[in-house]
Amino acid sequence: MKALLLKDVNKLVYSDVPDPQILPNEVMIEIKACGICGSDIHGMDGSSGRRIPPVIMGHEASGIISKTGQAVEKWQIGDRVTFDSTIYPLDDWYTKKGMYNLSDKRMVMGVSCTDYTRNGAFAQYLNVPQHILHKIPQDVSYNFAAMTEPLAVAIHAVNLSSVSENDSVVVIGTGIIGLLVIQVLNSRNVKQIIAIDRQQERLDLAKKLGASVTLNAGQSNITDQIKKISDGRGVDMAFEAVGLGDTVNLAIDTLRKGGSAVLLGNITAEINFPLQKIVTQQINVQGSCAINGEYPEALNMIKNKQVNLELMISAVAHLSEGAEWFKRLYNKEKGLLKVILNP
Repeated sequence: MKALLLKDVNKLVYSDVPDPQILPNEVMIEIKACGICGSDIHGMDGSSGRRIPPVIMGHEASGIISKTGQAVEKWQIGDRVTFDSTIYPLDDWYTKKGMYNLSDKRMVMGVSCTDYTRNGAFAQYLNVPQHILHKIPQDVSYNFAAMTEPLAVAIHAVNLSSVSENDSVVVIGTGIIGLLVIQVLNSRNVKQIIAIDRQQERLDLAKKLGASVTLNAGQSNITDQIKKISDGRGVDMAFEAVGLGDTVNLAIDTLRKGGSAVLLGNITAEINFPLQKIVTQQINVQGSCAINGEYPEALNMIKNKQVNLELMISAVAHLSEGAEWFKRLYNKEKGLLKVILNP
């Protein structure tokens, strides 16, 4: 089969690779669409340490079942499916406790690290265990279904929070995840959603997608602006979708006493942490890891058009052109958000 192989650091090659061999509890999926995630970009250049070559990346995908293993039940050849980005064992302690995203033996599709290698969906075919599959609604396209994974990540973060309709909320970072968090909050009628970024064009898009207020971090004193908006107190909740020390600290600085920060960004391994402020202002800090059962909710939101994916998908291209699109995203080409590759 053909695949987009990360052959070396910053070297993606569209090449022939062996067809996968399915296990009894797996299905083979003919991939129809796979989105390029920011983690793939950071994986390509070796900065994350989680895409050690050679590996086939890609975990935001959809397709059609082309073969089933002997032990597969309920799923048939021809079913249109998407799948969780996390492969987790059913007998793990965390899985049994309803936290499969924290499973000790979880593997992320398209990741190669010191613990494991699991090829991903930038390929014609991919095998996945039957228990991570989800059926695509009839009126949802493959390209939109490939957006289920990042949407589920956003829903998981919101579900972990205690956000309510009357809260004022800051979302820091208006990349794909931040924009999806805004739309999830908007679908739950949160009264005030403040988007913060340094790119004005992304802030303009955030406004179209449901942000009540947008603030450009490069043009204004954010904490002063937030205090003006929030009667001098700060906001009730902040979602940090970047993963840098400065933006995490900004998220905490925007909060009122007793406020909550949900951290989704995961670029830097360690940051300086304002411990004294956290303690003396009784700030709640919640980490949000991947997905834990939010796929059905995400698919329903897509089906019911509660998210605007058309405004977020910048380009759809053939997998053979993938290396060029990776380069353009890596170089932060203006106007590019989500790129979907079709094998």
